[in-house]
Amino acid sequence: MPREQGRKVVASNRKARHDYAILDTYEAGMALTGTEVKSLRLGRSSLVDAFAHEQGRELYLHGMHIPEYTQGTWTNHEPRRTRKLLLKRVEIDKILSRLRDDGVTLVPLSVYFNDGWAKVELGLAKGKKSYDKRQDLAKRDAQREITRALGRRSKGMG
Repeated sequence: MPREQGRKVVASNRKARHDYAILDTYEAGMALTGTEVKSLRLGRSSLVDAFAHEQGRELYLHGMHIPEYTQGTWTNHEPRRTRKLLLKRVEIDKILSRLRDDGVTLVPLSVYFNDGWAKVELGLAKGKKSYDKRQDLAKRDAQREITRALGRRSKGMG
């Protein structure tokens, strides 16, 4: 069977981009069991309440929900188990030094398959204040209005 090509997104954490200002992004592999990979290939996963945390100079993903594989037997996995993130030592050290800054956290932005390998996109993030969120919403609304006006104008309606 030929290997998958390209990038197939399984789950994305849209709320993270709303709640946090993303400073930097990293791509990490995950240590998964067979039934977890099969369940992910079916497009079943949730990143709500997921976060990455340091344990002894390693990074682990907590709170990511991968439901049990429907055809799995006694070998099935725990849906919310802690999963080890696979990164190069240099990247881990860089991330850990940035995490020591005040108010910086590591959140998963999306889970996807890249050329057949399960990956997670991590974002070094700083929490937004409520006025920052309102500003972002206002900018997005203004941009939408500009696009609509230009669309109407090009159609000769406005």
